[in-house]
Amino acid sequence: MTTPDWPDFYFARHGETDWNREQRYQGSRDIPLNRTGQLQADANGVLLRQLLERDGVDPTSLNWFASPLSRASETMDRMRAAFDVALPPVIHDKRLIEISFGTFEGRLHAEIASQHAALAPGERDESYWKFRPQDGENYEDVAERLVDFAHALTHHAVVVAHGGVLRVLRHLVEGAPRSDVLNWPPPQGAIAHFVGGRMTLHSATNTWDAEVD
Repeated sequence: MTTPDWPDFYFARHGETDWNREQRYQGSRDIPLNRTGQLQADANGVLLRQLLERDGVDPTSLNWFASPLSRASETMDRMRAAFDVALPPVIHDKRLIEISFGTFEGRLHAEIASQHAALAPGERDESYWKFRPQDGENYEDVAERLVDFAHALTHHAVVVAHGGVLRVLRHLVEGAPRSDVLNWPPPQGAIAHFVGGRMTLHSATNTWDAEVD
């Protein structure tokens, strides 16, 4: 896999859904935001506006990319509502869709972990990167999608997508070990800023570097 030259960009995971709260495998299923997720998206819009003001970035100069799944596209729309200027249209890119968990989708994490302990979040080793559930994808498949997407990614773009996508981006952009990102819980209600091959996470109250997360 050819390593692209990643530009600086801002990334937000979608807000919470009921399946997130219930700890179900969600993947490529189109599950909507719940009320908590909508409020997280609203707060992320204000946070993004503040970050762009801090960095001296004109929001009208950005390209805005989102996964076409509704939980990501609604998050993007709610974030953009924090701006009082006309923004460029959102580009909905299928390469940003969450990893497909195939027949696992809709099932509880705990249910799968009881059958396959090595698949439980926090217990995964590097081999999980290439584990493909029946009718699903593995993380290597997602990495190939994202390397292809990198050719469309522009400096200071905004991307709204999914937790699995953010895990893979940390590996591809930062070089974070696969075993680390596979067991890392990507936050909701936060913005990851990738600058010079390094990620910094921002929330309304905290800023922290990925290495000390």
